[in-house]
Amino acid sequence: MRAAITTTRLPRPAPARVLACGAYLKNRACLLDGDQVYWSPVHGDLGEAASCVALEHSVELLLARASGPLQAVAHDLHPDFHSTRVALALAQQWQVPAIGVQHHHAHIGVALAEHAVAGPVIGLALDGVGLGDDGSAWGGELLWVNGVAATQQWQRLDHLVPLPMPGADAAAREPWRLAAAVLFSLGRGDEIEARFAPHVGVTAARGVHTLLQRDLQCPRSSSAGRWFDAAAGALGLSVRQAFEAEAAMMLEARAREWLQINPEFTLPWTSLDLRPLLAELFTLAGSGPQAQARGAALFHLALAGGLAHHAIELAHAHGTRSVVLGGGCFVNQVLADRLGAALRRAGLAVFEPHGAGCGDAGLALGQAWIAACAVRVGGTAPRWEATPAFAAET
Repeated sequence: MRAAITTTRLPRPAPARVLACGAYLKNRACLLDGDQVYWSPVHGDLGEAASCVALEHSVELLLARASGPLQAVAHDLHPDFHSTRVALALAQQWQVPAIGVQHHHAHIGVALAEHAVAGPVIGLALDGVGLGDDGSAWGGELLWVNGVAATQQWQRLDHLVPLPMPGADAAAREPWRLAAAVLFSLGRGDEIEARFAPHVGVTAARGVHTLLQRDLQCPRSSSAGRWFDAAAGALGLSVRQAFEAEAAMMLEARAREWLQINPEFTLPWTSLDLRPLLAELFTLAGSGPQAQARGAALFHLALAGGLAHHAIELAHAHGTRSVVLGGGCFVNQVLADRLGAALRRAGLAVFEPHGAGCGDAGLALGQAWIAACAVRVGGTAPRWEATPAFAAET
């Protein structure tokens, strides 16, 4: 028996009627119609055929709830997602715009829709991966996003320092590869084999070192999720993950243990480059559970401190006192609590998704809201507001 469509309500009506097809992971679609949000059940990851079929069925059910004709269909920028293909086909069928919305822009759009934030915000979008407007893998983003009915206007202002991912997708499953990439970037590549061969074998360790030396199969990613993996690998907490975010969950658990015992523990850190911090984590890896827990706490405090410092500076520079947190990394309560507290101490208002949640299962609402704003101004795509550091998108 299929799960039913559910409904939530927004504090203000959307400027257009839009169906959004959601993300690749934890896929969930929604119909935005006035102040009503009609939600499909969570279908799961679109790498599974059954999830793709479930999405198609849910689209039919959502369309049956619409109070009038669709005005647009929203989707992720990635052209190979099944959700994108479904959106393009539906838009052609209904003769309406198919509007691609960048993944992290959509994460910020969720909270803007749910809270009806009136003015521009600084958005911190932290997750595992999402295709950026420049074609690279994003996931540790500081954005400027306009508010309410102008949410389609945005800029990428800054991001975590990108990490090479030796072996590409394999690196997301094997945290030791990210830790090896950090070692290499610190000029310590000759340590990779000695440190990791006992856990993964000489061939694998030597192969990753070679990939990094030759810069082969090493796409860069600014993903916060990959930094969590690198930290877990550096501390020796995780070599291979049995399930998504296992390494990050282990790291959070150890950090929470340490911070509960040492509640006054602080770390002054203002950089978005965490490589110097990870250099210290490598020294703690073989020093026992308490040292690992201290290292996990150091990582969380450094990540929260660097993001808070830059978000505060960007908020002042762009004349806003509102910050939005979005993306699956904010399931981590140590990070969310520490970062939120630092922002509030600086006098900023902090907004987070509530009903839809911070992860990919709620992303469709952000897609739909941003697309609805684009329709309102007669456009067919969100507008990247160019900054000197980034090329304009048209």
